[in-house]
Amino acid sequence: MATKKTVTSLEDIKQVADTAEAPAEAVTGTAVVAANDAPKREPKRDNLGRSYGTGRRKNATARVWIKPGSGKITVNNKSQTDYFARPTLRLVINQPFLVGKCVNQFDVICTVVGGGLSGQAGAVRHGISRAMNAYDPENYRKALKAAGFLTRDSRVVERKKVGLHKARRSKQWAKR
Repeated sequence: MATKKTVTSLEDIKQVADTAEAPAEAVTGTAVVAANDAPKREPKRDNLGRSYGTGRRKNATARVWIKPGSGKITVNNKSQTDYFARPTLRLVINQPFLVGKCVNQFDVICTVVGGGLSGQAGAVRHGISRAMNAYDPENYRKALKAAGFLTRDSRVVERKKVGLHKARRSKQWAKR
C-alpha cells in the first residue's frame, strides 16, 4: 500500500511525476475536467412528438405543448389573433421563436388561466420557452437562457394593507 505524500515544492512535483503511481492531477496540481464529462440534456417528447412546458407570469399560468408544424398558435381553442388582439402581446408570444431562429416551425397549443392579458402573454412566452428547451436543449437552451426567457418573472402585485387605500397609498390628509 502506497503512502500519500504532500507535494510542496518544484522538486517534489518532479519526483511525483517520475513515479508511475501518481495520477495526472497530482502532477499538475489541478484537476483535469474533460468537456465530454458534462451531462448531456436529453430531449423530452411524448409519443406524439410533443414537448410540454408550464409558464407563469403574475397570476397567470399557461400549459403549453409544442410540436413540429407550420407555426399555428392556439390559445384556449382560439387562434392567437383572436385571443390576443393587441400586436404587442402577439410579439411577446413569438419572441422565443425569433430568438431560437425557428419561426413557423412549431405548432403551439396552450391553455391559459388567471391574470390579465399581459400576464397571460408572458406566461405563454415562458411556457413556449420551456417547451422549446425540453424539445431540443442542445439547439435552443443557450439562446433562450441568454435572452432570459427560461427565468420565471416572480414579480406579483403587492397585497393591500389594513388602513391604506391600496398597498402603499395612504388615506387623503385633510387640513381641518
